[in-house]
Amino acid sequence: MSKDGSRSCLCLGALCERLFGSSKIEVEKPANTSKLQTQNAPNPPSSEPTGEIYTALWPFQARADEELSFQEGEQFRICERQGDWWTAVKLDRNGRVTAKGVVPQNYLARRKTVKEQPWYFGTLNRFETQNLLLAPGNGVGAFLLRHSERDHIGCVLSVLINDREVKHIVVHQNQNASFYLDQSQMFQSLENLVEHYKRNILSCGICLTRPCARPEPKPQDLSHQTVDDWELPKEEFTLEEELGKGYFADVYRGKWKGMVNVAIKILKNNESLDHREFLMETQILKKLRHRHLITLFAVCTSSTPFYIITELMEKGNLLSFLRGKEGQNLEPQELIEMASQVADGMAYLEEQNSIHRDLAARNVLVGPNYICKVADFGLARIVKDPFYSSEDKTIPYKWCAPEAISHGRFSNKSDVWSFGVLLYEMFTYGGVPYPGIYIIYASSFSCRFEKGESTSFLCIFLQLSQIKMCTI
Repeated sequence: MSKDGSRSCLCLGALCERLFGSSKIEVEKPANTSKLQTQNAPNPPSSEPTGEIYTALWPFQARADEELSFQEGEQFRICERQGDWWTAVKLDRNGRVTAKGVVPQNYLARRKTVKEQPWYFGTLNRFETQNLLLAPGNGVGAFLLRHSERDHIGCVLSVLINDREVKHIVVHQNQNASFYLDQSQMFQSLENLVEHYKRNILSCGICLTRPCARPEPKPQDLSHQTVDDWELPKEEFTLEEELGKGYFADVYRGKWKGMVNVAIKILKNNESLDHREFLMETQILKKLRHRHLITLFAVCTSSTPFYIITELMEKGNLLSFLRGKEGQNLEPQELIEMASQVADGMAYLEEQNSIHRDLAARNVLVGPNYICKVADFGLARIVKDPFYSSEDKTIPYKWCAPEAISHGRFSNKSDVWSFGVLLYEMFTYGGVPYPGIYIIYASSFSCRFEKGESTSFLCIFLQLSQIKMCTI
């Protein structure tokens, strides 16, 4: 391992101390920014009038007969909003209707709002923002406006001030709905603020230049037809290279109908699966939508072996990533940010009365800008009682809580134990759990949870958020 062992040990120990300490990081709370709408906000309420004009921010290729293909900049009038797919009519430059169909709502922004601007990125945290601005192709002065992941911060202007540093500046808003960076200059809109600082120097000594390159979103489904009818034939999928092997399944890169990149998990030992229970659980899991949970697209269960189709995460699983060159160069603060993403996804899973039962670095996937998503729900269950009991002995023992190993009792608390082992894996850059002295830190962390001091993933996420980079 290229990292110094004692440094890794201290990092994990410090993280535990910070998690359970009483100190808090205080940040300045700016004026109200509740009027800002973010790109990742929930769908508009039903009271919103229909017929609003929207602009396409990216091109989209239709995947089903009822869907519309479109190019960036084309305009639509929305007819009906339903989930992630809306019914709309496409308009030409004169406002005449040229086609009608279904479109993915996250590719559109309402016209004449801040969401339409190329520099507005919706809700982003500091870590994601820095990765976007430091990416190749952005020069000094590249910028974006975002809504901080912390609601009390509000809107933030983030600017690349040299090839290695990003400056983050809170955009305040007063009671008259005017925006400002400092009270000597007030602006009636964010657009006016941006235009002003394209011509005038910021406090960091540079002017704004070009908007940061904005990554294209991914539709939440293979197509609008698979939202409910997601038992798909295997013939629609093609297998490409193998991405990994596991005890329960092998994973391949693949394509759906030659159009959409997907990950295809081929389950082993299908004869031991309860088909009805498998379908029931996966149907529930498909409805779990969170930015830090892998998106389940479809299943293929008409014949063995069964397929599970999910979104493709290009950087692969977290364990291999941490052991590789890119992962070895991550700083402890970056690891804390990634850990908080995992905790955020698990907090949502807990809120949905679900348990994972196999949380480990190998089952967390990494995408662009180091986005982490909890994956591999092969052992996941919906729980109505405090515990889920299982006699299955093919469990990942090194990541299991004692009650899961001895009595087959799984719960959110046993998931928290596994999270403690996952933190050990992260802060040792892919180390194997329980090798000698490191067991002290893993056991100490997990035992704190068992004593009832913090058995909620929501609590973990909030505590990890306190450790993340200060202010914004």
